[in-house]
Amino acid sequence: MSHEFLSLEKAAEHIQIDANELKHVAQRGEIDATVRSGEWFFEHSALDEWAQRNLLAQNAKSLAANNQAFSDKRRRERKSALSITDIFRLDAIDLALKAKAKAGVIRDMTDLADRTGLVYDPTTLFKELTAREEVASTAVGAGAAFLHPRYHDPYFFEESFVAYARSEREVFFGAPDGAPTRHFFLICSTDHDQHLHILARLAVLAHGTNLIERLDEATEVNEVITILRECEAEYVK
Repeated sequence: MSHEFLSLEKAAEHIQIDANELKHVAQRGEIDATVRSGEWFFEHSALDEWAQRNLLAQNAKSLAANNQAFSDKRRRERKSALSITDIFRLDAIDLALKAKAKAGVIRDMTDLADRTGLVYDPTTLFKELTAREEVASTAVGAGAAFLHPRYHDPYFFEESFVAYARSEREVFFGAPDGAPTRHFFLICSTDHDQHLHILARLAVLAHGTNLIERLDEATEVNEVITILRECEAEYVK
């Protein structure tokens, strides 16, 4: 977990929000911040935790704007464009998740991610995923949930990837609309900026394309990759 502190300007740039808006958020007590000699500073881990919760609470229009902001930032930094499809792995896809309740889903998703051999400490990952769900559910409606640790730690994983599972039965996972959830994505990222961008991209695909409806019909894990690729290409275009 990163205990680095960022200035107001750096913090706002990191999570792609207006600096004055971030300052108002801190003044309202919605995010921890420290004031030194009149300057605002934000702990990296707490900033990311708030940004994750804020992203999942946004509507489709705000998600699209946020995703675009992260894409623009990558271009300014001369990084290659984010491709969600490239970080999904066939060995981290399960179309028959057995869990019947939230705790079981978290356990099964942890095990699915661990199957890749890229998780350094699955026990700690499970605890962090559970802690995140206790603060607020990562279910966003539309039948989807985007699991991730409460505090992003780049040292959880050897490399970045996303695990995906479709449960055999609907699970009440705490979606804001009260509807059950059947599609579970676990974001495993080694990079702070990439982590938030992946979260924004997945959320916008769930709300802005027919991704979830098509995943309902998938019968083989290879189809999941194809569906993701086609939905992402459609959205980016």
